[in-house]
Amino acid sequence: MTSITESNENKNYNLHVLESKKFKTIHIIVKMKAPLNRENITQRALLPFVLQQGTNRYPTASLFRRALDDLYGARLSIDGAKKGNNHIISFRMEIANPTYLSTEQNVVEEAIKFISETVYDPKTVGQAFDSGIVQREKQTLKQKINAVVDNKMSFANMRLIDEMCEDEAYRLHVHGYSEDLEDINEQNLYQYYQQLVSQDQMDIYVLGDLENTNVEALLSTHFNQDRAFKAIELEEEKVVQREAKEIVEEQDIQQGKLHLGFRTNITFANKDYAALQVFNGIFGGFPSSKLFINVREKNSLAYYAASRFESHKGLLFVFSGIDPNDYKKAKTIILEQMDAMVQGEFTDEQIEESKKLVTNQWKETLDNPNGLVEVLYHQVLADTTRSSDQLLDEINQVKKEDILRVGQHIKLDTVYFLTAQGGNEDA
Repeated sequence: MTSITESNENKNYNLHVLESKKFKTIHIIVKMKAPLNRENITQRALLPFVLQQGTNRYPTASLFRRALDDLYGARLSIDGAKKGNNHIISFRMEIANPTYLSTEQNVVEEAIKFISETVYDPKTVGQAFDSGIVQREKQTLKQKINAVVDNKMSFANMRLIDEMCEDEAYRLHVHGYSEDLEDINEQNLYQYYQQLVSQDQMDIYVLGDLENTNVEALLSTHFNQDRAFKAIELEEEKVVQREAKEIVEEQDIQQGKLHLGFRTNITFANKDYAALQVFNGIFGGFPSSKLFINVREKNSLAYYAASRFESHKGLLFVFSGIDPNDYKKAKTIILEQMDAMVQGEFTDEQIEESKKLVTNQWKETLDNPNGLVEVLYHQVLADTTRSSDQLLDEINQVKKEDILRVGQHIKLDTVYFLTAQGGNEDA
Protein backbone atom coordinates (compact mmCIF):
# COMPACT_ATOMS: atom_id res chain seq x y z
CA MET A 1 0.00 0.00 0.00
CA THR A 2 1.35 3.43 -0.95
CA SER A 3 0.52 6.40 1.26
CA ILE A 4 0.71 9.71 -0.62
CA THR A 5 1.21 13.08 1.04
CA GLU A 6 0.97 16.21 -1.07
CA SER A 7 2.31 19.59 -0.02
CA ASN A 8 2.56 22.93 -1.79
CA GLU A 9 3.29 25.01 1.29
CA ASN A 10 6.86 25.55 0.12
CA LYS A 11 6.71 28.34 -2.44
CA ASN A 12 9.67 26.90 -4.38
CA TYR A 13 8.19 23.54 -5.34
CA ASN A 14 5.29 21.14 -4.95
CA LEU A 15 6.19 18.12 -2.84
CA HIS A 16 4.75 14.62 -3.25
CA VAL A 17 5.86 12.07 -0.65
CA LEU A 18 4.97 8.45 -1.47
CA GLU A 19 5.46 6.25 1.59
CA SER A 20 5.72 2.57 0.59
CA LYS A 21 7.51 -0.51 1.89
CA LYS A 22 6.93 -2.27 -1.42
CA PHE A 23 10.23 -1.24 -3.01
CA LYS A 24 13.79 -1.95 -1.86
CA THR A 25 14.97 1.35 -3.28
CA ILE A 26 14.17 5.00 -2.65
CA HIS A 27 13.47 7.30 -5.59
CA ILE A 28 13.86 11.08 -5.71
CA ILE A 29 12.45 12.63 -8.87
CA VAL A 30 12.49 16.34 -9.71
CA LYS A 31 10.33 17.51 -12.61
CA MET A 32 10.73 20.93 -14.21
CA LYS A 33 7.81 21.98 -16.42
CA ALA A 34 7.40 24.86 -18.88
CA PRO A 35 5.28 25.49 -21.99
CA LEU A 36 6.70 24.22 -25.27
CA ASN A 37 8.45 27.08 -27.03
CA ARG A 38 10.30 27.11 -30.35
CA GLU A 39 12.86 29.63 -29.07
CA ASN A 40 14.23 27.39 -26.31
CA ILE A 41 13.31 23.82 -27.26
CA THR A 42 16.82 22.93 -28.47
CA GLN A 43 18.42 24.41 -25.37
CA ARG A 44 16.09 22.36 -23.18
CA ALA A 45 16.91 19.26 -25.24
CA LEU A 46 20.64 19.88 -24.76
CA LEU A 47 20.59 20.55 -21.01
CA PRO A 48 20.09 16.93 -19.79
CA PHE A 49 23.28 15.93 -21.61
CA VAL A 50 25.27 18.82 -20.12
CA LEU A 51 23.95 18.51 -16.56
CA GLN A 52 24.99 14.86 -16.27
CA GLN A 53 28.66 15.75 -16.79
CA GLY A 54 29.36 17.14 -13.34
CA THR A 55 28.69 19.67 -10.57
CA ASN A 56 30.97 22.23 -9.01
CA ARG A 57 31.60 19.80 -6.13
CA TYR A 58 32.23 16.92 -8.57
CA PRO A 59 33.51 18.79 -11.64
CA THR A 60 34.33 15.87 -13.93
CA ALA A 61 32.18 13.03 -15.23
CA SER A 62 34.41 10.50 -13.49
CA LEU A 63 34.18 12.26 -10.10
CA PHE A 64 30.44 12.68 -10.59
CA ARG A 65 29.98 8.94 -11.23
CA ARG A 66 32.34 7.98 -8.41
CA ALA A 67 30.26 10.07 -5.98
CA LEU A 68 27.19 8.10 -7.06
CA ASP A 69 29.09 4.85 -6.57
CA ASP A 70 30.05 5.99 -3.07
CA LEU A 71 26.34 6.39 -2.34
CA TYR A 72 26.05 2.59 -2.49
CA GLY A 73 25.66 2.48 -6.25
CA ALA A 74 23.11 5.28 -6.56
CA ARG A 75 21.89 5.98 -10.09
CA LEU A 76 20.99 9.33 -11.62
CA SER A 77 19.51 10.11 -15.02
CA ILE A 78 18.18 13.28 -16.63
CA ASP A 79 15.95 13.50 -19.69
CA GLY A 80 13.49 15.73 -21.50
CA ALA A 81 10.00 14.89 -22.74
CA LYS A 82 6.91 16.61 -24.08
CA LYS A 83 3.48 15.96 -22.66
CA GLY A 84 0.72 17.83 -24.39
CA ASN A 85 1.98 21.39 -24.83
CA ASN A 86 4.46 21.10 -21.95
CA HIS A 87 8.16 20.33 -21.96
CA ILE A 88 9.38 18.47 -18.87
CA ILE A 89 12.96 17.93 -17.74
CA SER A 90 13.15 15.06 -15.23
CA PHE A 91 15.99 14.38 -12.77
CA ARG A 92 15.68 10.82 -11.46
CA MET A 93 17.77 9.43 -8.61
CA GLU A 94 17.56 5.90 -7.23
CA ILE A 95 19.31 4.86 -4.02
CA ALA A 96 19.37 1.75 -1.84
CA ASN A 97 16.94 1.66 1.05
CA PRO A 98 19.08 2.48 4.13
CA THR A 99 17.22 -0.29 6.00
CA TYR A 100 19.28 -2.79 4.05
CA LEU A 101 22.62 -0.97 4.58
CA SER A 102 24.99 -1.31 7.53
CA THR A 103 25.98 2.34 7.73
CA GLU A 104 25.46 5.36 9.97
CA GLN A 105 25.54 7.62 6.92
CA ASN A 106 22.29 9.47 6.19
CA VAL A 107 22.02 8.14 2.66
CA VAL A 108 18.67 9.84 1.92
CA GLU A 109 20.00 13.25 2.91
CA GLU A 110 23.19 12.72 0.90
CA ALA A 111 21.10 11.77 -2.12
CA ILE A 112 18.85 14.82 -1.77
CA LYS A 113 21.95 17.00 -1.45
CA PHE A 114 23.47 15.41 -4.55
CA ILE A 115 20.40 15.89 -6.73
CA SER A 116 20.00 19.44 -5.41
CA GLU A 117 23.54 20.27 -6.49
CA THR A 118 22.86 18.71 -9.89
CA VAL A 119 19.87 21.01 -10.29
CA TYR A 120 21.24 24.20 -8.71
CA ASP A 121 25.03 23.96 -8.91
CA PRO A 122 26.10 22.27 -12.16
CA LYS A 123 29.71 22.45 -13.34
CA THR A 124 30.47 26.05 -14.37
CA VAL A 125 33.42 28.17 -15.42
CA GLY A 126 32.69 31.70 -14.25
CA GLN A 127 29.18 32.61 -15.32
CA ALA A 128 28.95 29.90 -17.96
CA PHE A 129 28.90 26.16 -18.45
CA ASP A 130 32.16 24.41 -19.31
CA SER A 131 32.75 25.14 -23.02
CA GLY A 132 34.29 21.72 -23.67
CA ILE A 133 31.27 19.95 -22.20
CA VAL A 134 28.81 22.09 -24.16
CA GLN A 135 30.59 21.56 -27.48
CA ARG A 136 30.85 17.81 -26.93
CA GLU A 137 27.24 17.41 -25.87
CA LYS A 138 26.04 19.47 -28.84
CA GLN A 139 27.50 16.72 -31.00
CA THR A 140 25.78 14.09 -28.85
CA LEU A 141 22.43 15.85 -29.34
CA LYS A 142 23.04 16.23 -33.07
CA GLN A 143 23.58 12.48 -33.31
CA LYS A 144 20.31 11.96 -31.40
CA ILE A 145 18.45 14.23 -33.84
CA ASN A 146 19.97 12.40 -36.81
CA ALA A 147 19.04 9.05 -35.27
CA VAL A 148 15.36 10.05 -35.43
CA VAL A 149 15.73 10.75 -39.15
CA ASP A 150 17.47 7.41 -39.66
CA ASN A 151 14.75 5.50 -37.80
CA LYS A 152 11.99 5.65 -40.39
CA MET A 153 9.18 4.77 -37.99
CA SER A 154 10.21 7.64 -35.69
CA PHE A 155 10.72 9.92 -38.67
CA ALA A 156 7.25 9.17 -40.06
CA ASN A 157 5.69 9.85 -36.66
CA MET A 158 7.59 13.14 -36.41
CA ARG A 159 6.48 14.20 -39.90
CA LEU A 160 2.88 13.23 -39.13
CA ILE A 161 2.90 15.53 -36.10
CA ASP A 162 4.67 18.27 -38.11
CA GLU A 163 1.78 18.28 -40.56
CA MET A 164 -1.06 17.55 -38.16
CA CYS A 165 -0.07 20.21 -35.60
CA GLU A 166 1.61 22.71 -37.91
CA ASP A 167 0.16 25.73 -36.06
CA GLU A 168 0.31 24.22 -32.56
CA ALA A 169 3.05 24.01 -29.94
CA TYR A 170 2.86 20.20 -29.98
CA ARG A 171 4.57 20.19 -33.39
CA LEU A 172 7.90 21.07 -31.72
CA HIS A 173 10.52 18.32 -31.77
CA VAL A 174 11.46 17.08 -28.30
CA HIS A 175 15.12 16.67 -29.37
CA GLY A 176 15.25 20.18 -30.81
CA TYR A 177 16.65 21.25 -34.18
CA SER A 178 20.13 20.86 -35.67
CA GLU A 179 20.05 24.36 -37.12
CA ASP A 180 19.85 25.86 -33.61
CA LEU A 181 23.00 24.20 -32.33
CA GLU A 182 25.52 26.55 -33.95
CA ASP A 183 24.13 29.54 -32.01
CA ILE A 184 24.15 27.77 -28.63
CA ASN A 185 27.26 28.34 -26.52
CA GLU A 186 28.31 27.93 -22.90
CA GLN A 187 27.20 31.49 -21.99
CA ASN A 188 23.71 31.66 -23.50
CA LEU A 189 22.92 28.08 -22.48
CA TYR A 190 23.86 28.86 -18.87
CA GLN A 191 21.83 32.08 -18.95
CA TYR A 192 18.81 30.15 -20.17
CA TYR A 193 19.34 27.48 -17.52
CA GLN A 194 19.37 30.14 -14.80
CA GLN A 195 16.00 31.31 -16.10
CA LEU A 196 14.66 27.75 -16.30
CA VAL A 197 15.73 26.76 -12.79
CA SER A 198 14.21 29.96 -11.42
CA GLN A 199 10.91 29.96 -13.30
CA ASP A 200 9.91 26.41 -14.30
CA GLN A 201 7.23 24.77 -12.20
CA MET A 202 9.02 22.25 -9.98
CA ASP A 203 7.43 19.08 -8.61
CA ILE A 204 9.47 16.79 -6.36
CA TYR A 205 8.50 13.16 -5.76
CA VAL A 206 10.13 11.07 -3.03
CA LEU A 207 9.08 7.42 -3.06
CA GLY A 208 10.02 4.47 -0.85
CA ASP A 209 10.29 3.25 2.74
CA LEU A 210 10.58 6.65 4.40
CA GLU A 211 9.77 5.71 7.98
CA ASN A 212 11.69 7.94 10.43
CA THR A 213 12.77 10.24 7.55
CA ASN A 214 11.58 13.83 7.60
CA VAL A 215 11.56 14.33 3.84
CA GLU A 216 9.98 17.77 4.02
CA ALA A 217 12.70 19.08 6.35
CA LEU A 218 15.51 17.63 4.22
CA LEU A 219 14.13 19.17 1.07
CA SER A 220 13.60 22.52 2.79
CA THR A 221 17.30 22.49 3.66
CA HIS A 222 18.67 21.51 0.26
CA PHE A 223 16.06 22.98 -2.10
CA ASN A 224 15.84 26.35 -0.37
CA GLN A 225 16.80 28.64 -3.27
CA ASP A 226 14.23 31.33 -3.89
CA ARG A 227 12.42 30.83 -7.14
CA ALA A 228 10.11 33.09 -9.10
CA PHE A 229 7.98 30.32 -10.52
CA LYS A 230 4.23 30.30 -10.58
CA ALA A 231 1.91 27.72 -12.07
CA ILE A 232 1.45 28.62 -15.74
CA GLU A 233 -1.89 28.01 -17.37
CA LEU A 234 -1.45 27.04 -21.01
CA GLU A 235 -3.45 29.06 -23.47
CA GLU A 236 -6.07 26.87 -25.07
CA GLU A 237 -5.30 26.50 -28.76
CA LYS A 238 -8.23 26.81 -31.12
CA VAL A 239 -8.01 23.93 -33.59
CA VAL A 240 -10.25 24.46 -36.59
CA GLN A 241 -11.97 21.28 -37.80
CA ARG A 242 -10.91 20.64 -41.37
CA GLU A 243 -10.99 18.05 -44.09
CA ALA A 244 -8.39 15.35 -43.48
CA LYS A 245 -5.19 16.02 -45.39
CA GLU A 246 -2.94 13.48 -47.04
CA ILE A 247 0.84 13.79 -47.24
CA VAL A 248 2.98 11.45 -49.36
CA GLU A 249 6.77 11.70 -49.24
CA GLU A 250 9.46 9.58 -50.85
CA GLN A 251 12.79 8.28 -49.56
CA ASP A 252 15.19 5.48 -50.38
CA ILE A 253 13.37 2.84 -48.32
CA GLN A 254 11.99 -0.64 -48.83
CA GLN A 255 9.12 -0.64 -46.31
CA GLY A 256 6.49 2.08 -46.47
CA LYS A 257 5.35 3.82 -43.28
CA LEU A 258 1.65 4.62 -43.16
CA HIS A 259 0.78 6.74 -40.12
CA LEU A 260 -2.61 8.33 -39.40
CA GLY A 261 -3.47 11.04 -36.91
CA PHE A 262 -6.93 11.43 -35.35
CA ARG A 263 -8.21 14.05 -32.94
CA THR A 264 -9.98 12.49 -29.97
CA ASN A 265 -10.70 15.78 -28.16
CA ILE A 266 -10.32 13.74 -24.94
CA THR A 267 -7.50 14.29 -22.43
CA PHE A 268 -6.61 12.90 -19.00
CA ALA A 269 -8.93 15.26 -17.14
CA ASN A 270 -11.91 14.40 -19.34
CA LYS A 271 -14.63 12.13 -17.94
CA ASP A 272 -14.34 9.90 -21.03
CA TYR A 273 -10.60 9.25 -20.60
CA ALA A 274 -11.15 5.75 -19.17
CA ALA A 275 -13.48 4.89 -22.05
CA LEU A 276 -10.84 6.13 -24.51
CA GLN A 277 -8.40 3.66 -22.95
CA VAL A 278 -10.80 0.80 -23.58
CA PHE A 279 -11.66 2.11 -27.07
CA ASN A 280 -7.98 2.14 -28.02
CA GLY A 281 -7.47 -1.33 -26.58
CA ILE A 282 -10.11 -2.77 -28.90
CA PHE A 283 -9.04 -0.65 -31.88
CA GLY A 284 -5.26 -1.02 -31.94
CA GLY A 285 -3.68 -1.14 -28.51
CA PHE A 286 -3.04 -4.89 -28.19
CA PRO A 287 -2.29 -7.96 -30.37
CA SER A 288 -5.96 -8.91 -30.14
CA SER A 289 -7.07 -5.55 -31.55
CA LYS A 290 -8.93 -4.82 -34.77
CA LEU A 291 -5.89 -3.26 -36.44
CA PHE A 292 -3.61 -6.18 -35.67
CA ILE A 293 -6.14 -8.85 -36.66
CA ASN A 294 -7.59 -7.21 -39.79
CA VAL A 295 -4.64 -5.30 -41.23
CA ARG A 296 -1.78 -7.63 -40.33
CA GLU A 297 -3.25 -11.10 -39.79
CA LYS A 298 -6.24 -11.44 -42.11
CA ASN A 299 -4.97 -9.35 -45.03
CA SER A 300 -1.21 -9.66 -44.51
CA LEU A 301 -0.86 -5.98 -45.37
CA ALA A 302 1.34 -4.76 -42.56
CA TYR A 303 4.57 -5.74 -40.88
CA TYR A 304 3.11 -4.02 -37.82
CA ALA A 305 -0.12 -2.17 -37.11
CA ALA A 306 -1.01 -0.51 -33.81
CA SER A 307 -2.43 2.63 -32.23
CA ARG A 308 -1.70 4.79 -29.20
CA PHE A 309 -3.07 8.05 -27.85
CA GLU A 310 -1.58 11.18 -26.30
CA SER A 311 -3.09 11.77 -22.87
CA HIS A 312 -2.65 15.56 -22.70
CA LYS A 313 -3.19 16.67 -26.29
CA GLY A 314 -6.24 14.65 -27.32
CA LEU A 315 -4.63 12.85 -30.26
CA LEU A 316 -4.68 9.22 -31.39
CA PHE A 317 -2.05 7.82 -33.75
CA VAL A 318 -2.05 4.73 -35.96
CA PHE A 319 1.31 3.27 -37.03
CA SER A 320 1.79 0.67 -39.75
CA GLY A 321 4.65 -0.62 -41.86
CA ILE A 322 3.47 -1.78 -45.29
CA ASP A 323 4.63 -2.65 -48.78
CA PRO A 324 4.62 0.64 -50.73
CA ASN A 325 2.24 -0.88 -53.30
CA ASP A 326 -0.41 -1.64 -50.65
CA TYR A 327 -1.03 1.98 -49.64
CA LYS A 328 -4.65 2.41 -50.72
CA LYS A 329 -5.76 -1.02 -49.55
CA ALA A 330 -4.06 -0.67 -46.16
CA LYS A 331 -5.43 2.83 -45.61
CA THR A 332 -8.93 1.67 -46.51
CA ILE A 333 -8.83 -1.26 -44.09
CA ILE A 334 -7.42 0.91 -41.26
CA LEU A 335 -10.21 3.45 -41.74
CA GLU A 336 -12.77 0.63 -41.89
CA GLN A 337 -11.61 -0.50 -38.44
CA MET A 338 -12.11 2.99 -37.06
CA ASP A 339 -15.54 3.18 -38.68
CA ALA A 340 -16.41 -0.20 -37.14
CA MET A 341 -15.49 1.18 -33.72
CA VAL A 342 -17.63 4.26 -34.26
CA GLN A 343 -20.54 2.10 -35.41
CA GLY A 344 -20.25 -0.18 -32.37
CA GLU A 345 -19.10 -3.29 -34.24
CA PHE A 346 -17.43 -4.92 -31.26
CA THR A 347 -18.61 -7.51 -28.77
CA ASP A 348 -19.09 -7.49 -25.01
CA GLU A 349 -16.27 -10.05 -24.87
CA GLN A 350 -13.94 -7.60 -26.64
CA ILE A 351 -14.89 -4.87 -24.19
CA GLU A 352 -14.16 -7.08 -21.19
CA GLU A 353 -10.88 -8.29 -22.67
CA SER A 354 -9.77 -4.72 -23.38
CA LYS A 355 -10.71 -3.61 -19.86
CA LYS A 356 -8.68 -6.49 -18.44
CA LEU A 357 -5.66 -5.75 -20.64
CA VAL A 358 -5.76 -2.01 -19.93
CA THR A 359 -6.12 -2.66 -16.20
CA ASN A 360 -3.17 -5.08 -16.22
CA GLN A 361 -1.11 -2.55 -18.17
CA TRP A 362 -1.84 0.16 -15.61
CA LYS A 363 -1.08 -2.15 -12.69
CA GLU A 364 2.26 -3.12 -14.25
CA THR A 365 3.08 0.57 -14.59
CA LEU A 366 2.10 1.24 -10.98
CA ASP A 367 4.36 -1.63 -9.85
CA ASN A 368 7.37 0.25 -11.20
CA PRO A 369 8.55 3.23 -9.10
CA ASN A 370 9.23 5.48 -12.10
CA GLY A 371 5.99 4.36 -13.73
CA LEU A 372 4.05 5.17 -10.57
CA VAL A 373 5.49 8.69 -10.49
CA GLU A 374 4.69 9.22 -14.18
CA VAL A 375 1.08 8.19 -13.56
CA LEU A 376 0.81 10.56 -10.60
CA TYR A 377 2.38 13.37 -12.61
CA HIS A 378 -0.57 13.09 -15.01
CA GLN A 379 -2.57 14.81 -12.25
CA VAL A 380 -0.19 17.79 -12.26
CA LEU A 381 -0.22 18.10 -16.04
CA ALA A 382 -4.00 17.83 -16.23
CA ASP A 383 -4.65 19.89 -13.08
CA THR A 384 -6.92 17.20 -11.71
CA THR A 385 -7.11 15.14 -8.53
CA ARG A 386 -8.17 11.90 -10.26
CA SER A 387 -6.13 9.16 -8.57
CA SER A 388 -4.84 5.94 -10.14
CA ASP A 389 -7.36 3.96 -8.04
CA GLN A 390 -10.19 6.14 -9.34
CA LEU A 391 -9.01 5.65 -12.92
CA LEU A 392 -8.81 1.87 -12.52
CA ASP A 393 -12.33 1.88 -11.10
CA GLU A 394 -13.55 4.01 -14.01
CA ILE A 395 -11.94 1.61 -16.51
CA ASN A 396 -13.75 -1.34 -14.93
CA GLN A 397 -17.07 0.58 -15.13
CA VAL A 398 -16.79 1.35 -18.87
CA LYS A 399 -19.82 0.24 -20.90
CA LYS A 400 -20.52 0.02 -24.61
CA GLU A 401 -22.35 3.33 -24.67
CA ASP A 402 -19.27 5.03 -23.19
CA ILE A 403 -17.07 3.64 -25.98
CA LEU A 404 -19.62 4.74 -28.59
CA ARG A 405 -19.58 8.25 -27.10
CA VAL A 406 -15.79 8.32 -27.45
CA GLY A 407 -16.12 7.30 -31.09
CA GLN A 408 -18.34 10.31 -31.80
CA HIS A 409 -15.47 12.62 -30.76
CA ILE A 410 -12.79 11.04 -32.95
CA LYS A 411 -12.05 12.67 -36.30
CA LEU A 412 -9.40 11.84 -38.88
CA ASP A 413 -7.03 14.77 -39.29
CA THR A 414 -3.94 13.68 -41.26
CA VAL A 415 -2.70 10.71 -43.27
CA TYR A 416 1.06 10.54 -43.73
CA PHE A 417 2.73 8.02 -46.04
CA LEU A 418 6.49 7.61 -46.38
CA THR A 419 7.09 5.52 -49.48
CA ALA A 420 9.86 4.28 -51.76
CA GLN A 421 11.46 6.60 -54.30
CA GLY A 422 9.70 6.63 -57.63
CA GLY A 423 6.33 6.38 -55.97
CA ASN A 424 3.80 3.68 -56.77
CA GLU A 425 0.47 3.40 -58.50
CA ASP A 426 -1.53 3.49 -55.25
CA ALA A 427 -0.11 6.61 -53.62
